[in-house]
Amino acid sequence: MEVWLDIRSNSEIVERDGIDRTFAGEEKGIALICIDDGDSQSAARSVIGMVEWLVLEFKNWSMIPLENLVAVAQGSGTKIAACIENDIQAQGAAFALEKGVDALVVEKHLLDAALISKSQRGEIETTDSYHIDSGSIELAKMKITEVREGGVGDRVCIDLTEMMQEGEGMLCSSTSQSLALIHSETIDSSYVPTRPFRVNAGSAQSYVMMADGTTKYLCELSAGDNVLVVSSQGACRSAMVGRVKIERRPFILCKWIDGNANEGVAFIQQAETVRLVGIERETIPVTEIGKGDIILGTSDEIGRHIGLAIGGQLVER
Repeated sequence: MEVWLDIRSNSEIVERDGIDRTFAGEEKGIALICIDDGDSQSAARSVIGMVEWLVLEFKNWSMIPLENLVAVAQGSGTKIAACIENDIQAQGAAFALEKGVDALVVEKHLLDAALISKSQRGEIETTDSYHIDSGSIELAKMKITEVREGGVGDRVCIDLTEMMQEGEGMLCSSTSQSLALIHSETIDSSYVPTRPFRVNAGSAQSYVMMADGTTKYLCELSAGDNVLVVSSQGACRSAMVGRVKIERRPFILCKWIDGNANEGVAFIQQAETVRLVGIERETIPVTEIGKGDIILGTSDEIGRHIGLAIGGQLVER
């Protein structure tokens, strides 16, 4: 992390170890944006990937937009610098999402606080980005630790604009670090016709893996979004959402633990047509899942913020 001396209001140049550059305002490769509402946050987000540095000012110091922009900037090529006005802001910006900004912009009287934060940050290295390998994803084994009644809630079905094949589904769960492969409704049943365009994905607060490697809450999905369709062999492709169908239904609560010791959980509709994928790539109705069964999904060692992978420790229960 760098420390910049802000000389916009005072042109005095201070010679001191640890100062990486002086900042006199916008120049080539730098965009300066003042954040005071959602529109200004959107404006800042729109330049990420187009400039080398995005310098953020705040009319009223706000950690949430700063964290949001730090998350979005990962892997984009744009670095984030934050103008700070007191010691507490220096600490907050330096460790936002545990990754922190790339530079603190301070006036002379805050150099001590900025340099202390720089020293504390040291050479912290975090995962810059998360991406899905072209055409495939590695599926992980996950052991069921508990199955029980999960009450009644808002269940979300994801209906695509195209058909899925037997073996395909989507990655969903209540824990972003451990997602279960929930099979599509492509399996014949004696009681209802197949719905090969549909995945009965779970409760409204659950995550689903999107085509770009981010996650979204099921309640946030809408027509036109692109989700990731994954086969039991790990092959993956993008598909467009045509409709999201939400209804009140009874749930089964499934818990598991994966190879990274992540504890996963999902509320899945209590219905024989909703299936998980087992270790032999077989489909298992959620009504038949039991403690000790092995299912397939994905396991990450990184957490997420607004759907984006971030470095740092995250616990989900």
